[in-house]
Amino acid sequence: MTSPTESGAEDSAESAGFGDAAAEMAGETEVEAPVEGASAPAGAAAGSDAESASAEANDDISDLDWVVDDADLEPETSSATDQAPTADEQLVERTADLQRLQAEFLNYKRRVDRDRELIAQNATYKVLQPIVEVLDTIDRAREHGELEGGFKSVADQLERVVAGLGLTKFGAPGDEFDPTIHEALSHIGEDPDVAVTTAKVIAKSGYKINDRVVRAAQVLVVDPATPTA
Repeated sequence: MTSPTESGAEDSAESAGFGDAAAEMAGETEVEAPVEGASAPAGAAAGSDAESASAEANDDISDLDWVVDDADLEPETSSATDQAPTADEQLVERTADLQRLQAEFLNYKRRVDRDRELIAQNATYKVLQPIVEVLDTIDRAREHGELEGGFKSVADQLERVVAGLGLTKFGAPGDEFDPTIHEALSHIGEDPDVAVTTAKVIAKSGYKINDRVVRAAQVLVVDPATPTA
């Protein structure tokens, strides 16, 4: 049987042995200082990379030019405002516009008047052209002495009416032949009494409305005599 003295000695020995073991384990787990040139642990390396990236970003931001010129903050003035026309220039421009409009209106008015006149002439032409044949009949009756009494009054009135509408008769014996208003039906030889080709006989008189020929005068012409050798 073990005595209390022996039991206490054994407990002290075990305690001393446990303390030595703990000291040895603490010495083994002590972190050694990194040697220059040796690689750092993974955790330390990650922290260093993050700090380096943050420092570089700060350097980039600091390199930016944040200086703003006060002139850039001022509103830009429109060039159109600087080049606004003066009152005199506006007056000249408006005057030119009015003159152009006035010229356009006058041209339009002339064109309308001309067209209106042409329409009236065309209408008169269509109405009077068939009456020309009636006037030819009246002329033949007058030549044969058959235009007498009431018939003569009707004929005279009709001629006055058509004359009032602008229809005029032309063509008489002895007129110089003009191909624009005469229609030569026949050539009847030479005449020593004429110097140019002349309408000797009027078969039918011609008629005009103002300067427009309704019908050319139908004539028989003679030429001047040929000089002898």
